[in-house]
Amino acid sequence: MAKNNKPSIPRQRMAEQKPEERIKNFDEVPFGFTTEQAQKEASRCLQCKNPPCVKGCPVEIDIPAFIRSIKEGDFSGAARKLGETNALPAICGRVCPQEDQCEKLCVLGKKDQPVSIGYLERFAADWKREHPGGKETVSSPPGGRKVAVIGAGPAGLTAAADLARMGHRVTLLEALHRPGGVLVYGIPEFRLPKEIVAREVRNVEELGVELKLDQVVGKTVTVDELFDEGFEAIFIGTGAGLPKFMGIPGENLNGVYSANEYLTRSNLMKAYRFPEYDTPIIRGKKACVIGGGNVAMDSARTALRLGAKETLVVYRRTRAEMPAREDEIVHAEEEGVKFSYLTLPVRYLKDENGWVTGIECLRMKLGEPDESGRRRPLPIEGSEFTIDCDLVVVAIGNDPNPLLPRATPGLKLGRKGVIEAGPETGETSMEGVFAGGDITTGAATVIEAMGAGKKAARAIDASLKRKNSQGKTL
Repeated sequence: MAKNNKPSIPRQRMAEQKPEERIKNFDEVPFGFTTEQAQKEASRCLQCKNPPCVKGCPVEIDIPAFIRSIKEGDFSGAARKLGETNALPAICGRVCPQEDQCEKLCVLGKKDQPVSIGYLERFAADWKREHPGGKETVSSPPGGRKVAVIGAGPAGLTAAADLARMGHRVTLLEALHRPGGVLVYGIPEFRLPKEIVAREVRNVEELGVELKLDQVVGKTVTVDELFDEGFEAIFIGTGAGLPKFMGIPGENLNGVYSANEYLTRSNLMKAYRFPEYDTPIIRGKKACVIGGGNVAMDSARTALRLGAKETLVVYRRTRAEMPAREDEIVHAEEEGVKFSYLTLPVRYLKDENGWVTGIECLRMKLGEPDESGRRRPLPIEGSEFTIDCDLVVVAIGNDPNPLLPRATPGLKLGRKGVIEAGPETGETSMEGVFAGGDITTGAATVIEAMGAGKKAARAIDASLKRKNSQGKTL
């Protein structure tokens, strides 16, 4: 009970599509807060004087301030406060793992459930989209410099927006035919609608950022050539688009996909909108997804919606060790996805025509914790068994996209091909070149990539101002 003897307000729950309905469509699952729910949830915030939640936000949102605006009914003010530091609030409100960042540090969470910061962020961003007002415009001051940002994913979009607000002339170069990076090719429509991404990208363009699509830096143009064109600084945010495989027999069989290809065909190439888009994709009757992260959950839930009668997630640890967000695991379970825990694939089986028919697996047990802090899975000798399937999606992560680093000899690379960059500045081994996001860390979260883009933008601005004051150019 609260001190005023009134019952405490419970954490609000978003309404969502029923499982039996949503597995038949690709519409967004949660509906978002109503106005009443948002204001109730906002009233739970303690408005801490030294809010620890802010320390858990990679893009430095003034969380108590935007929540206070929602509580007071000033939804425009809440959206404006979010936009001061976050170029992609509607996206973050949907896919950011708040439970491991800002909400994890919420003081209310010590004795009660934490404030639903992510749901409130989504509410304010959606309210702004539904009530369009004046566009934010930024003019380049005389000291504004010409900056290229490579990759229109979370890191690149954030860096581009922040640099434009700082007054620089920013050109954003994207290799694909649509901007958004993993936001459009990796995350399904039922979790992040493409229209949401398109709107956030338009917001970035309205800041004065010039967007150029189909620009494969490393092929159509090089980093050195960009400098020759007059760019004075370059930010690289090309992400982690190189699929990982386990290196076991049968990975080249028909019916075995990387999650990268499977989700790209469904999302970016719109196989989910058949027959309007006749993108080839295998629609298995029994699908197996290897892995336990968000991408594995996305793949498993996509397979069901594309017509699989049964989908099985194969994971070598237990549910407790799965890196996927709890919401995504629960949604998968509700939709009928099955799980085979403590299971390790060792080879894929085939028919006479080279199509996958099953997976030979080993049972596992958990040993001592490894470098990730999770208990290491160990095989149980003599525990071989077989799982029948006609579709496999391997979702065990991605490595950094190697194209641009290979075409840029001056860039120093680290383990697994990441670009070595300062964690607080994004500075690389090449003067004037900065990098951030998955290309520097390997596959991580959207919000971590955004945080890296924000830090790099700040460092680029400081570097250009310093050189400008010295009367020099890069």
